[in-house]
Parts: sequence; structure tokens; C-alpha cells
Amino acid sequence: MRSDALKKPEVDWILLAMTLFESTAFLLLAFREGVDFVPLILAVSMPLMLIAQVLLLGRAFPHMDRYMLMSANFLCGLGLIMLYRLDANLALKQLLFYGVGVMVMLAMTVFTAKFRRFSLLRLPIMAVSVLLLALTLVIGKETYGAKNWIDLGFFSLQPSEFVKVALVMCLAADLSRRRTIRQLLPLGLFAALCVGLIVLQKDLGAVLICFLVCLTVYYAATGNWLLSLLGLACAAGGSAALYHLFDHVKKRVSIWQNPWASPQGDGYQIIQSLIAIASGGMTGTGLGLGTPQVVPVVESDFIFAAICEEFGILVGLMVILLYVVLFVRGLMLAMRAQSSFHALLAVGAVTSLSLQTFMIVGGVIKMVPLTGVTLPFVSYGGSSMLSCMLMLGILQGVSIAVGEQDEMRWRLARSKEERT
Repeated sequence: MRSDALKKPEVDWILLAMTLFESTAFLLLAFREGVDFVPLILAVSMPLMLIAQVLLLGRAFPHMDRYMLMSANFLCGLGLIMLYRLDANLALKQLLFYGVGVMVMLAMTVFTAKFRRFSLLRLPIMAVSVLLLALTLVIGKETYGAKNWIDLGFFSLQPSEFVKVALVMCLAADLSRRRTIRQLLPLGLFAALCVGLIVLQKDLGAVLICFLVCLTVYYAATGNWLLSLLGLACAAGGSAALYHLFDHVKKRVSIWQNPWASPQGDGYQIIQSLIAIASGGMTGTGLGLGTPQVVPVVESDFIFAAICEEFGILVGLMVILLYVVLFVRGLMLAMRAQSSFHALLAVGAVTSLSLQTFMIVGGVIKMVPLTGVTLPFVSYGGSSMLSCMLMLGILQGVSIAVGEQDEMRWRLARSKEERT
């Protein structure tokens, strides 16, 4: 019994459409101004990498979810296309991050599907996570009001991105086995330290994601709606407190309320983002024919605006649809899982990715205040790319474990039928 995705012919058509899109886009970049051989190479190598992952990993792991794999990798490819259009050097760095990300995704997939003694690693992971966050407060550098980066010279590390992954795994491990307050004390202390240290870094986006992931996984594990509502009330109160404590949070809320109060100052970024999206219309200005570079930090925080400007709102909606595919299929895995550990892993990974997507897309279109998070798989950033690929690996590992469980039940049922 193989995964449903391996049996459906539409997978091949979707894969063909994705590879044609990537190849055509890179070819346009290659001949935009003379001949650029780098996008020519990418026009061949990126589609081949996508096809190789889907076909080879699909054969090695028959129960891997190919829809999620295709969606995430296409988003990575779209991000590389936009980054090369904006800054070729950034795109080449992102290509390296993407290659490493594929490897860590595969490692996390195997780990999640096959490793059965995560409890042995739980405390060391907690300790390393807290240490990294504390170290960031000491030697970290401040960017846009938040002190959340460690500069290693050759690479800038954002520990909070990896702590999100550690938090999902530790929450799933403890809440799938433990229920009493005493048993959950180490987990509660770990979660509180993580959130507290990220608050001290003034990274509001990461704080919201971590806190809401904790609440969601806790509710999924216990069904305790009273404590979950209390947690939401605490989140609302904490957000109000952060608003009064941190000036950069006040500024972001003020910009969200009325960016036109300072069109050449604080509101310039969001105004230019809205103009870029509007100027693209439904079908876009064409790759390389827009002016997305006038939007500050367009390569990371506002890359969705660049996509909408040059590819059009229709492609922007397609991007959102791909995220919906990831989220819905992740939740379907959680509902199918027989193991509560795997179910909670899927819930945590989906919640983290969906919150991050909503916060950045909502910020770009002025639905919510900007929080400084990146668009998963698309925005420039090594830490973001690696953490998102780790989340994808968690989901793929759960898919394999769930598929193997389903296959075992199917074989047992068939064996009973044959005996009778």
C-alpha cells in the first residue's frame, strides 16, 4: 500500500507546470541584459533538483507526502527567482542555504520517522536552546530594534529560528506522555525561558509564534479550553505590555494604523509595498520590468510584494494556496496519526509555519502590524530557510510514520480476511 500521492497522475502534471514555470523565469533572467550564464544553469538545475527530490525521495520513502514536498520546493525556487532578479549575490547565497536545507530536511525526515527514543535528547536540546538565546543577549547584534542575531563572520545566526523547531519537538515529546503539573514542570520552565529570553531580545514576531505554538499544541494534547483561553488572555495582555515597553513596537503599530501620516519617513516601506502590489495588478508587470527594489528590505520582509508586482496578484494568490496545501495536509497527517507524539509534532510544525506566513503576508498587505518575520521558504535568510526545511522534515517524517502505520493495519486486515 503506497501513499495516495504516488498513485495520482495529477502529481506529474503539477510537477511539469512547476518545472516549466521555474525554467521559463530563469531563462527570462538569463537574457534580460545580454546573456547571463548563471540563471541559464539554474533554469536546468533547479527543475532537475525538484524532479529528483520528488521522484527519488518518493521511491526511497513511498509514504512521503509529495504534495507538501513539491509545494515547499516550488516556493524555494520562486524565492530564488525573485532574489536573483533583485540581487544575484543574495540569490547565490540563498542557493547554498537551500542546498543545505534539503540535506537537513532529509535528515529530520529520517529522524522523525525512525527515531524512537527522543526522550534521551529532550533535556540536552532544551539546554542548548536556552544557552543560544542567552548568548544572543550577550554578543548578539541589533537589527530593526531587535537584538536577535549572532554574527559568526561567515554567517549570521538567528537562534530563535532553531528554537522554534526545538520547542515543537519538546512540546510534542512531553505532552504526548506527561499530564501532571509536576511532570510538565521542565517543559513549562523551558517554554517560559524561551519566551522570556526572546522578549528581552525585543523580537515580537518570534515571541508571538513561540507562545501561540505552545498554546496550540497544549490544547491539541489536552483539550483544556479553559487554560487555553487563559493563555490567549495572557498573550493579549503581554502584547499590550510590549507595546508600552518597546518603542519600535509602538512605531510599527502606528505605521500600521496610518502609514500615510509619514509617507517619506516611517510609513514609506508599507506604502511602497502597497503601491507595488497595486501596480502589478492581476497579471503583473513582468519579471524584471517592475521596480520592487524601491521597497526597503524587499529581499526578506517584503518579498511577497515583489512577487505580486512582477508576477501579479494571481501568482500571489497561488503562493498563498501552496501554503494552504502545506497546512491542510499537515493537519490531515495529525488527524490520521495513531501516535500522539507524531500528531502533536504535525500540529506544532503546521502552527509555526502558518502563523509565520499569516504574520508576514498580513503585514505586507497592511492587515496586521509588521513583526519582522520572514516568508517561509521564500524570503532571503539562512536561518529562516534551515528552520523551515527542518519543519518540512518533521512533517515528512510524520507522513512516513503515518503511512507505515496505515500499511501495517491494511496488511493485518487483509491477513484476517484471507484466514477467514
